[in-house]
Amino acid sequence: MGREDRPVISLATVRIVGPSMEPRLRNGEVFLVALRAAVKPGDVALLQHPERPELLTVKRVVRREAQGWWVEGDNPQESTDSRQFGAVTPESIRGRVLFRLRPLFRRPTTARRSGG
Repeated sequence: MGREDRPVISLATVRIVGPSMEPRLRNGEVFLVALRAAVKPGDVALLQHPERPELLTVKRVVRREAQGWWVEGDNPQESTDSRQFGAVTPESIRGRVLFRLRPLFRRPTTARRSGG
C-alpha cells in the first residue's frame, strides 16, 4: 500500500463547556476528535445540535435507530439530548472523541464515606 493509498485522518480539538457529560468529561477539558470517524454505541461523539445547527455538542452514542443515532449526556439532569430531541441523523455526527488532551492528569473525584 503506497502512501497515496492510505486513508487521511482529520483531527480536531474540542473544549467541553458545561456539565452534561460529567463526571467522565468535565467542563473546560480539551479532547482530541477524529473527524468523520465512524461511531458505535458506547463512543463519545462530536455532533451538530439538531435544534441549534450553529452549535457543536458532545454526547455518548447509545444506540442506532431507524431515524439515526440515539445520543445522551452522561449527566442526565444537566443534558439536552435525544431524550428531548429524538435521534440525530448520521450526517449530524461530526466525529468520534478519542482522548483527553488537557489536563493531561486530573485529580480523581473522591466519594465521601459515611460511618466509620
